[in-house]
Amino acid sequence: MNLRAFRTLFCLLALLLPAAAERRVIFPEGVKPVGPYSPGILAGDYLYVSGQGVRDKQNRVPETYEQKVRQCLDNVKEIVEAAGLTMEHVVYSQVYLEDLAGMPVVERVWQQYFPKNPPARATLAVKRMPTDTPVEINAVAVRDLARKRVLEGGANLTHDRLYIPGLEGDNAPEALNALGKLLSQNGLSFSHVVFLNVYLDPKISIESMNKDYAPRFEPGYAPARAAIRVPALPAGKSISITGVAVRGLNHRRVIRPRNMAPSPTASPCVFAGDTLFCSAKSGFIPGPNAGIYADNVELQVRQTMRNLLDGLEEAGLDFSHVVKANVYLDDLEEFPRMNRVYGSFYKAAPPTRTTVQPLPPVERRKDERDRWPMLEQISVIAVR
Repeated sequence: MNLRAFRTLFCLLALLLPAAAERRVIFPEGVKPVGPYSPGILAGDYLYVSGQGVRDKQNRVPETYEQKVRQCLDNVKEIVEAAGLTMEHVVYSQVYLEDLAGMPVVERVWQQYFPKNPPARATLAVKRMPTDTPVEINAVAVRDLARKRVLEGGANLTHDRLYIPGLEGDNAPEALNALGKLLSQNGLSFSHVVFLNVYLDPKISIESMNKDYAPRFEPGYAPARAAIRVPALPAGKSISITGVAVRGLNHRRVIRPRNMAPSPTASPCVFAGDTLFCSAKSGFIPGPNAGIYADNVELQVRQTMRNLLDGLEEAGLDFSHVVKANVYLDDLEEFPRMNRVYGSFYKAAPPTRTTVQPLPPVERRKDERDRWPMLEQISVIAVR
């Protein structure tokens, strides 16, 4: 092949292959993360902001609860503005509270930071957060404000996605029906959903929820998912469902590693255009003797990252493409130990991250098959 023909072929391939999204780390001056994560990452059409606590740059904690919530949102705001955006660009946020009794204060302050066109939001209680902050808030913002529209009920619609707020219910059918109604009102269906966080209080088991959840999705094509037990949800509800749907089914594609059988409740990863949403993974070893066989958090995190890499590689990606992670840790006393292993998987700037301890630590005893309890879970979002 001569040089001219090679150049022509190269140009044709470049047109056929999807272009990699622009990626820029957002790191405001003076910000000091407490772990291996970036404060913000601008990738393609979206900005991802790490979970922010209540401490300022001098590591000071405000005195009153209202001041703490303000500082938390100020920390989010600084990252958003460092990316050249405003708080109105925010389309999605998760608010983690040590005590849901603080919700009236959160609501009052929230309205001051988002006086118009507020983002979709999910709020939940967790047992503990890093540096013992009582509030942690993360965010996703769209780069082009003209592509954001706030819908009735708090959902946010962008040019390619629907961001779903926390849809709460006393039981799984109630929350799932609310999700179905929201999707239908916007010309979508359960088939358009790419990722869901399902939060459950102690009154509902994951097993019973799955019986109502699985029939809503085509077998083998369920969205990616994280199902997390938490101490409490707003208004005493038992379940909250929140997440993302893609507007065009032609932009949705399930990714399943060869070593994983189809699941009725969760796909390993799902593409929404150039963005890959991956289910929460644990240190679970698949196969005929499936289970968690590591008795410590370091080994479990290592296996979890291996499991996540299976999905990334099946999609033609690796850890360098990850822009956002959620880490659910059994015991935050092991935060430094988790960080040492987790951080070793990122050679360049690590992704944004939110870390929480949802419940009190489990009793660490192996069962009759030598399997150990789950000590962590991690979900990720990657951009091609």
